Amino acid sequence: MNAKTPSRKSGPGSADQAVAGASSNPVPVPVPGDKLERARQLLDGGELSLTELSAAVGLSASHLQRRFSARFGLSPAEYLAQRKLGSLRSALREGNDVSAALYDAGYGSPSRVYEAGAARLGMTPARYRSGGAGEQIRWSVTRTALGLALVATTTRGICMIELGDDAAALEARLGEEFPRAALERVDAGRDEFLAPRVQAVADTLGGGAGEVPVDLIGTAFQKKVWDALMKIPPGQTRSYEEVARQIGSPRGARAVAQACANNKVAVVVPCHRVVRGDGSLGGYRWGLPLKETLLRRERAA
Repeated sequence: MNAKTPSRKSGPGSADQAVAGASSNPVPVPVPGDKLERARQLLDGGELSLTELSAAVGLSASHLQRRFSARFGLSPAEYLAQRKLGSLRSALREGNDVSAALYDAGYGSPSRVYEAGAARLGMTPARYRSGGAGEQIRWSVTRTALGLALVATTTRGICMIELGDDAAALEARLGEEFPRAALERVDAGRDEFLAPRVQAVADTLGGGAGEVPVDLIGTAFQKKVWDALMKIPPGQTRSYEEVARQIGSPRGARAVAQACANNKVAVVVPCHRVVRGDGSLGGYRWGLPLKETLLRRERAA
């Protein structure tokens, strides 16, 4: 159930996949004396604290933290966490023993994977290794002001809101997204758990306001973007560049656009409020006419 990101085993250059999850811009080609690139290489090779890393490259800790975040879209600690998580994903997908995969990725003990943010896997490592088998997802299709909406939820919150005109096509997309999970359809959302969540989504899609619990599974960078989107007031927009600056990654506009494209929770995570710098709409997973409709409706409210 996790957002799919490229990954490979740890070693020199292996954290490229961490940056790829955070930015679609290519990693800068190192030049002699490039201290930030040297810091990245050191993190690829081992687990260093910020103090150790700053001493190794000859920059103060605060200066390194700021410049590294601006260059790569992640702090050194976040970069290291992404590298380790990428190594874990790779080992699990290759069928390695769970315990061995955890230790090889550098977690030290099974509990450390959770302390370090393994919730980004969206499930236990064992379930991730088996392709999500055993994950319970309840879902229903309901008619809303925006047409048909498929609402899928885990016990943690809503993991998918898919919009369209064909209920069968919506169900097919759910199956593609979670191919090994246990999918349970609840007609009209009629159970005590799903019913209020379906209603909350329908109200939100109809232009109402309310709390909709979500289960957002993605990279650290994607979560930063999605969190920032949910803070944009209705009726307002931000450019991809503005969102990138807001989350501390001024060169990450293209990566912000990619995170918006990877958002699978329509409207509740309002990627429709992000536009190009010239004010044009840009892209939208559910089609530009719907993006235009949503913005027009919010501005008129």
